[in-house]
Amino acid sequence: MTDPRTRILAPALTTAGLLTGYGAARATGVRALGGVVLAAFGAATFVVVQRAVGPVRAGAVTGTYLAAFGGSHPLAKRLGAWPSVLAVAAGTAVVAAAAA
Repeated sequence: MTDPRTRILAPALTTAGLLTGYGAARATGVRALGGVVLAAFGAATFVVVQRAVGPVRAGAVTGTYLAAFGGSHPLAKRLGAWPSVLAVAAGTAVVAAAAA
């Protein structure tokens, strides 16, 4: 049985990574800084999920996280930047909670 804390921590990490990654890039104007933040949270998410349920699910969550990042860009053209990031963060959080 999965530790219930993982079901909270995994979606919290993915959400924080997407929001703070975008926020850091926007606030500083340095897109690479946003990428570093995104990568750090993605790595932490992989470790947390991998310890709880193994590398296959951890890879699926991390892949979803990265796909959400990529998908937020075209979605931003329709919704706007912050609404797009919020939407993909919510979707990724659901996947992370379900996988963990």
